[in-house]
Amino acid sequence: MDFFFLQSNLQIQTDGTAIIAFVFYLAVLVGIGLYSARFSSQGISEFFVGAGKMNRFVVALSAVVSGRSAWLLLAFSGMAYKMGAAAIWAAVGYILVELWMFLYYAPRLRAFSGENDVITVPDFYAARFGDKDNLLRLICVFIIVIFMVAYVSSQFVAGGKAFAASFDMTPENGMLLSAIIILLYTLIGGFLAVSLTDVVQAIFMIIALVAIPAIAISNYGGWEIVRETVLGQQSTFLDPMSIATASLIGFVGIGLGSPGSPHILVRYMSIDDPSQFKFAAAIGTFWNVVMAAGAFFIGIVGRAYFPDIAQLPGADAENLYPTLAQMNVSPVLFGIIVASIFAAIMSTADSQLLVGASSLVRDFYQKIYKNNEDIPNNKLVLYSRISVIIMVIFSLFLGYIANDLVFWLVLFAWGGLGASIGATSILALFWPGTTRSGVIAGMITGTVVIFIWRNIPMLKDTMYELIPGFFLAMLVTVVVSLMTNTERD
Repeated sequence: MDFFFLQSNLQIQTDGTAIIAFVFYLAVLVGIGLYSARFSSQGISEFFVGAGKMNRFVVALSAVVSGRSAWLLLAFSGMAYKMGAAAIWAAVGYILVELWMFLYYAPRLRAFSGENDVITVPDFYAARFGDKDNLLRLICVFIIVIFMVAYVSSQFVAGGKAFAASFDMTPENGMLLSAIIILLYTLIGGFLAVSLTDVVQAIFMIIALVAIPAIAISNYGGWEIVRETVLGQQSTFLDPMSIATASLIGFVGIGLGSPGSPHILVRYMSIDDPSQFKFAAAIGTFWNVVMAAGAFFIGIVGRAYFPDIAQLPGADAENLYPTLAQMNVSPVLFGIIVASIFAAIMSTADSQLLVGASSLVRDFYQKIYKNNEDIPNNKLVLYSRISVIIMVIFSLFLGYIANDLVFWLVLFAWGGLGASIGATSILALFWPGTTRSGVIAGMITGTVVIFIWRNIPMLKDTMYELIPGFFLAMLVTVVVSLMTNTERD
């Protein structure tokens, strides 16, 4: 979902105070990595899922913030600026789906993973369906690694552009610096560091998303004046139903990508006490709503400040967030605002690096190539760290030479993962009749439909491709499972 951000051309000016605030933020992240190093070096389970010992509060915030990224801060606020209240449906979809996941999906996934030594998403499928020839695991690994490399690459490119705009640095050097920062704490501290930094990053994002609209509305003269101003520009601007039915369905359907996002699912596997998912649901949903509301109101009040999109840098609505902040907050708070942009980028990139590395080491190397040989934990952790480095190198390489390809792949990543892994994982958890052949057929169907739908203009213009991809994948999984019912447990 971050391809929106990559195409922005931010024009941010910072002074020394803002830079100091931002450097402090980076120092905190690296410090967390060092703090987590000893625990994450104990074994592959500790490195990739925190050995299932994560606190409920950490799981709640980490699951929420790792799924939002720069899409929320920049693309969603820009969407609200252009569309008005109708944009809220894009947030409603993922908030409701993730609430359902916390309450029903996550407890089942955590219970199964605890009983079957599951630490990755391909692990889950293999254990659930007795994947003796590893075909299902291999298909799942392929889907995850391809999409994760594209996702991580997009985060590096985004970081490079943000560094270039904020600190007078070339985009290439900014991309390299972004990669180094993320690599440092992920490599050293593993899942524990990533989860703890996600909490810190969530705090930065929450402060920014609450402070900016509140201060901007107050400085403009209050909500009533903002309301009158935007309604004077467009009478339906604050009407959430001023949207075509197909678009509304497409916006709400964005949430179907959440159960297919491995970097969200591994958070559910990591909680120390599965009985705490209701608490995690309350915390996670509350902050999901707060962050979405903040981004939404940034778009609304931004329309009052900038009635003509040409007033924004590059005439790009996705530049609204930093531009509005620069006009309304002190240098120290603006440093936090800049940090929140990087927090959104990093909270996704670090999680995706671990997901990709776990697929390479746990699923491909240990389970397929070595066929479950007894491998020392320290060796697996070493290989895991090497895999993180390899993924960073490939992601940087892709970011440097193939920006267009990155944009294209990221465009499909959220939908592709949702249609292939999301649809099949729900059936695997909730329908005992699901078979291995059904899941394989469903994964392939979801991925193929996403690509075909997106590339046929007539279909693309009617509905977001995730929705037909998700439901067709689910249908095919059910039909093939019924045809292959002799495979059932």
